[in-house]
Amino acid sequence: MSVQKTIVRALLKLPAPMLRAMAGGGQVVRGGRVLDAHFQFIAAQAAKVKLPDPLTPEVARQGTEMLTDLFGGAREPGVAVEELVIPAPEASLPARAYRPSRQDATSPLLVFYHFGGGVVGSLATCDAFCTILAAVTGGPVLSVDYRLAPEHRWPANLTDARAAFDWARTNAERFGVSGGRVAVGGDSMGGHMSAVLCQDLMRDGAPQPVYQLLIYPATDLTMDGGSMVSCGDAYPLTAATMAFFMHHYLPEGTDMAHLRLSPLKSPDLSGLAPALVFTAGHDPLLDQGKAYADALAAAGVSVHYQCFDAMAHGFTAYTGGVPAADAACRVMAGYAGRAGRARQA
Repeated sequence: MSVQKTIVRALLKLPAPMLRAMAGGGQVVRGGRVLDAHFQFIAAQAAKVKLPDPLTPEVARQGTEMLTDLFGGAREPGVAVEELVIPAPEASLPARAYRPSRQDATSPLLVFYHFGGGVVGSLATCDAFCTILAAVTGGPVLSVDYRLAPEHRWPANLTDARAAFDWARTNAERFGVSGGRVAVGGDSMGGHMSAVLCQDLMRDGAPQPVYQLLIYPATDLTMDGGSMVSCGDAYPLTAATMAFFMHHYLPEGTDMAHLRLSPLKSPDLSGLAPALVFTAGHDPLLDQGKAYADALAAAGVSVHYQCFDAMAHGFTAYTGGVPAADAACRVMAGYAGRAGRARQA
C-alpha cells in the first residue's frame, strides 16, 4: 500500500464530525439530503487539486484509476477471478469473470458494464464491486471492457455491449448457468448501456434478460433542469464533467434525443426486463434514474427503485474508503440476488 493511500485510509477512519470539520465545517445538503461525511471530506480534498486545462481523456483515465486505487475496496474472499477475451464483430473484448465458491445454481450470469461516461473506466474500476455482486448474489458476474471514446465514439460501446451479452447467453453454461439465463447491469454509463440494450433486444424481438440492474443511469441526455442544476457542482460528477464526456463520446451533430442515448424518451417501455434502479442523492443523474424507474413502472414493468440519499455518484468505486458506500453496494447486490432467484422460481 502506498504512503498516500495509507494516510488517506487512516484519515477516513476519523469520526464524522472531524471529517466534516476538516472539510470546512457544516453539512452539505441538497434537496434535504445530507451528504455522507466521508464523501464530504473527499470532495473537499479533491477541490484543492488543480486539473490541467484542457483536460484530456488520457489524464482523466489516469485520474480515475488513481481514485479507484485510493478508495476502492479489496476483492471479496471466496470469489474466483478469470481473465478472458470475448470475440466480437468489431473488436476482441477483454473481460473478467467472477464466480463465488458457493455458487447458487438458480442464479443467472450477470453481464456488467463499468462506469465512465464512455471515455474512462476499466475492468479495474469496478473490480471490487463485481466481487461483491458475485459473493452476495451467489451467481457469476461477467465484467466487460467495452471500447472507449474518443478512439471509438458512440455507438461503438453499444455494439460491444450487445456482442458481449449475446456471447454470454450462448456460453452461460461455461459459468455454471443453465438455459442461457443472463441478466444485465452496470453503473452510470454501464447502467445507461444496460437500459439501451434491453430496449434494443425488445425492438429486435429477442428475449429479455432475467433482470436489469441500473445504478445511477443516464436515461435522458436532453434533461437540463432539476438535479442537473441542484447537483451540477457535486463531487465527483459535475455538469461540466458530463459535458466533457459527451464532447468526446458523441460524433459531432448527434441528436441527444435519440432513443439509444435517451432511452427515457421511448414511447413504449412495456415488456422490458424487471428493473432494479438505484440512484445517489448527490448526483446530477438523480432525476433521470428516478424518472426512468417511474416510467418503467407506469408501463407495467416490475421495478424496485431506491435512492441512497447520502451517497455521491460513483459510490460503487468507493467501497474501501466510504463505509456507507460499501453497505449500499451490498444492499444492491442483495436485491439483484433476489431478482435472479425470483425469475427462476
